Amino acid sequence: MARKPNYPFERMERERQKAAKVAEKARAKAEARERDRMAAGGAAPSEPSDDEQA
Repeated sequence: MARKPNYPFERMERERQKAAKVAEKARAKAEARERDRMAAGGAAPSEPSDDEQA
């Protein structure tokens, strides 16, 4: 006998897996960008403080 499908759960799992994959890809891309920046000899730019933005 076949199992009863649980569509909402299966969809949630697919979306969760997709989000994890996208996050991992973004993290790897950010690390590569940082690695390239450091290899180019430039220091990581500091983020502007609130005073500098105004």
